[in-house]
Amino acid sequence: MIRAAHAPAVPLRARTTGVCVPPSDSLVDYAAYVGGKKIEALGIPDALELVRAHNAASEKPNAFVWVGLHEPDAPEVEWLAEVFALHPLAVEDAVKAHQRPKVERYGDSLFVVLKTVAYLDHEVLTETSEIIATGEIMVFVGPDFVVTVRHGKHCPLADVRERLEDKPKLLNRGPTGVLHAIADHVVDKYLSVADQMQAELEEVEAMVFADVSARDIGRIYNLKREMIEMKRSVTPLQSPMATLAQRRMIPSEMREYFRDVVDHLARVCEQVESSNELCNSILQAALARSNALANEDMRKISSWVAIMAVPTMIAGVYGMNFDHMPELESVFGYPVVLCVMVIACSLLYRGFRRNGWL
Repeated sequence: MIRAAHAPAVPLRARTTGVCVPPSDSLVDYAAYVGGKKIEALGIPDALELVRAHNAASEKPNAFVWVGLHEPDAPEVEWLAEVFALHPLAVEDAVKAHQRPKVERYGDSLFVVLKTVAYLDHEVLTETSEIIATGEIMVFVGPDFVVTVRHGKHCPLADVRERLEDKPKLLNRGPTGVLHAIADHVVDKYLSVADQMQAELEEVEAMVFADVSARDIGRIYNLKREMIEMKRSVTPLQSPMATLAQRRMIPSEMREYFRDVVDHLARVCEQVESSNELCNSILQAALARSNALANEDMRKISSWVAIMAVPTMIAGVYGMNFDHMPELESVFGYPVVLCVMVIACSLLYRGFRRNGWL
């Protein structure tokens, strides 16, 4: 029997396996989708049984189950693996996480890994500011099911599910339609984060050419490190998305949608690459400007040391207390020596000013 229900708070039991999954907060949501409409069942096995019964009796099978998990434990994923007959290698990757973006095909199902990024708000960019947070979304796609395993607190999929449920036409595309919506959502997040990072770079660039210090160089280096982290998350996804858009892994009517995602991803990668190069240039400019300021300070110090060395030398000579020294017994000796000191220092100061050292 099918009835509208919310996510169960009691243990779920698969009739076919007899394996019980313990209650856990990792189960975000699940539902069966038939004809573009959401139908909530008593449990995941019941939803899958309903979907398969409908697809078997339909000329155009379009029903599927969508299960969403957030940072599940190994027993929970293994339980779902028995229910949906997931490949052990894919299950192992989903549990361990920290995978590179990829697309793997196991029989008639796909396993897709997407890296997610999020921009962390901060008032002031410091040497220890964390700007980019990364996570992962693993997607199991079969003929009649979609299982999403999300790692990380950011980039939730609730908005994607709601958007698809509001448009039955999108749900009628089946499991690959859900995969496209998730990939499109992730790439849109990339673009948003890339724009925010570009704004950070422009602010840092203005700061460098206004004034720069050792602390500012630390901030720029931190920003450079965050840019590399984003590049590692975004760039490797190009090949898997191109694979989905070109090969016969998905229905032909969905390939053009994935090609659109590939185009957006290419734009993001170009922006990330240009931002990374700009960050390199800013860092080099900051180092060069810092060295130039240090050299300028050293020139000023050296100039004043040279100026003060003249009276110091003269005073040191007359401080030797010899009996026979020039102008020692003269009434005008003291003023003459002072005048020599002032004239020599003035000439040195004028020369250093003319050369730009002071």
